[in-house]
Amino acid sequence: MRKFTDEELTQDQVVALLKAALMAPSSKRTNCWQFVVVDDKQMLEKLSHCKNMGSSFLKDAALAIVVLADPLASDVWIEDAAIASILIQLQAEDLGLGSCWIQVRERFTEEGIPSGEFVHEALDIPLQLQVLSIVAVGHKGMERKPFNEEHLQWEKVHLHKYGAE
Repeated sequence: MRKFTDEELTQDQVVALLKAALMAPSSKRTNCWQFVVVDDKQMLEKLSHCKNMGSSFLKDAALAIVVLADPLASDVWIEDAAIASILIQLQAEDLGLGSCWIQVRERFTEEGIPSGEFVHEALDIPLQLQVLSIVAVGHKGMERKPFNEEHLQWEKVHLHKYGAE
């Protein structure tokens, strides 16, 4: 969901989203992830420029959850942070909210600055933490049709071994 209404989230909704993030499984239960929660409109506007394309809608979201992780705490920090990011999105959907993942790692601003550096500076994030994503959350500003199961790519599912008939 990249279109949001002006309606704010309730405290209970924000707590539910953060509980989902904090209960995310992680390798060896390192819990290497951390989260920065942003609802300040000026900061949301600033963060909406963290990428050349695909982040401008953040300025209209009610909330941003910046998903960070410590590579020194886990060699699979990317996977752990990705799991936490998607659990935030699943919780948002369960609450009837819309959300969208904004990829930060390995992306760049319009000026060519690494997106992670941009977010680090904007939010004063310690250097050892890496930014994987920002999850934009808000009340849905439009209705989307459900996924059409006729488009499922069953040919990408293999039984017993790759290419088995």
